[in-house]
Amino acid sequence: MWSGNETGIDKSRLIVLSSHFPSTNPTNPSIPMASSEKEAALAAVPSDAPTIFDKIINKEIPSKVVFEDDKVLAFRDISPQAPTHILIIPKVKDGLTGLSKAEERHFDILGRLLYTAKLVAKQEGLDDGFRIVINDGPSGCQSVYHIHVHLLGGRQMNWPPG
Repeated sequence: MWSGNETGIDKSRLIVLSSHFPSTNPTNPSIPMASSEKEAALAAVPSDAPTIFDKIINKEIPSKVVFEDDKVLAFRDISPQAPTHILIIPKVKDGLTGLSKAEERHFDILGRLLYTAKLVAKQEGLDDGFRIVINDGPSGCQSVYHIHVHLLGGRQMNWPPG
């Protein structure tokens, strides 16, 4: 029987990985966040260990890249919460597992992530507006501990968001 350790992935990380696969129609923006995503965030262990994003950066896992430069990678979320849902990540984590772990040395990459969001929003035709989200920690519903920016658009956003 497969234990999950044959590939170097521990079983707790499989919960996080599986939460990124849609269990309902991912293109229907009226569907609220699935409880499995919330459960994955609560099950995720904050760590500086390699994540699914490291595998995407290293091209070990395929993704639909929409922007890439020497510092950041932007790709389509596989479980979109809006017609346009793109994740923007730094290629080097440098201890930046979440926004709450940011230090002064991260100043440039944090700005680069937001500026990249602006560039990608323009590239995607989100001229009427878009939303930027950074989940942080279990209560913030962070399920992957590699800082990332969600760029959401293509529909009217609601307030309050959560």
